Amino acid sequence: MAVVLAAFMSLPLSSLSLVPWTMPRGRPRIALPPLAVNGRDLMPPGVTEEWFSGIEAIDGYNKELLELLQRLRDQPFFRLYSVDLLNGCGYMPQEEDECESVSCEVFPVDSDRVPATVRDRDASEYDFELDGWVRWDMPSEDYYDCVEIAETYTAYDGSMVWNFIHSKICFEDDSGEWQMDFNRAVSGLHACISAHIVDGMKSDTSGAVDAVKEYERRLSSSGEVPEAIENLYFGYMLLLCAVREASERLEKYDFGSGSDEETDVKSLVLQLLQSPLVLDKGVEVAELNMRDHAVQPGSKLWQARLRTRDLLRIMDCVQCNVCRLHGKVGALGIATSMQVLLGAEGRGGDSSRLHRVEIAALVTTLGKFSNAIRIVTEMEAARRGEDT
Repeated sequence: MAVVLAAFMSLPLSSLSLVPWTMPRGRPRIALPPLAVNGRDLMPPGVTEEWFSGIEAIDGYNKELLELLQRLRDQPFFRLYSVDLLNGCGYMPQEEDECESVSCEVFPVDSDRVPATVRDRDASEYDFELDGWVRWDMPSEDYYDCVEIAETYTAYDGSMVWNFIHSKICFEDDSGEWQMDFNRAVSGLHACISAHIVDGMKSDTSGAVDAVKEYERRLSSSGEVPEAIENLYFGYMLLLCAVREASERLEKYDFGSGSDEETDVKSLVLQLLQSPLVLDKGVEVAELNMRDHAVQPGSKLWQARLRTRDLLRIMDCVQCNVCRLHGKVGALGIATSMQVLLGAEGRGGDSSRLHRVEIAALVTTLGKFSNAIRIVTEMEAARRGEDT
């Protein structure tokens, strides 16, 4: 979702009671690629040593995984979404002041480009769960292509929406540990979106924006939210864990035909499930700690389910259709990861019930976070005058 923000709202971190782990025998230590910078360089002070195991895993394997995720996102199953872009905003008063830039506009794909299996599944799987993590738009004839409609810089200012999210939907600063985990995941989505905006600014020829300065303001450890990149890594870890937890569902699911006759979508999904990054124990620390926080007595996890539904619906207040489309898909990906990892009581959900659109959004959002890590690495190198 390409939204230009007036400012990130700072989300203070609660202490991470991270569980130390030992590298299993037979699994070699990750050899970091020749990056100009790595995740350790980008963390604010106070991040404990156990946290770096997952960060090192991401730095070591993200490039390889990103290539696979890009191939998956090119497939019809993962790139097509039926989204209601006409819903009104029910959270704040708004003037009818939609983004006037042509870069904000989107158009549905021709109906013959939507596989019948995708359309039929979305129609048959749609349901209403009163206290669920997810409440997606009712499917219609209109499908939008999240690859053709790229997530990028559009010059739209969505600061009002994000200020509402951080001040009204996220938990207050003095809430408990799992509430802070929720805030970090939302902040990670915000950082992911900002990374794609900054990346798009590099192609802007008007001279009105400076990508490096915007990166420093939005994402760097010296910027307005020093924890932004840490939260980006945290959200990425949760999505990776959710994919692993949903592996049984993904192994059995029929993903239909690929974008060409030579592409076996199921084979690509199985490669994803066997990725070293999906299986890494350091990455799993994020899931284990969030579950440990969520099962504490009196946790009131229903409050998180209420907020993920609000996070999806607040995207109807975004007045840039490119931004709204990608914001909804990203919010659905985060909500689906929470559904899989926590379920109703914090001990995990039933991934066998995942719908087509939830699976697609989970993998697509994983790809968004993976690409955001790439962007952050390149931008950090650029501001230091180094090559990636």
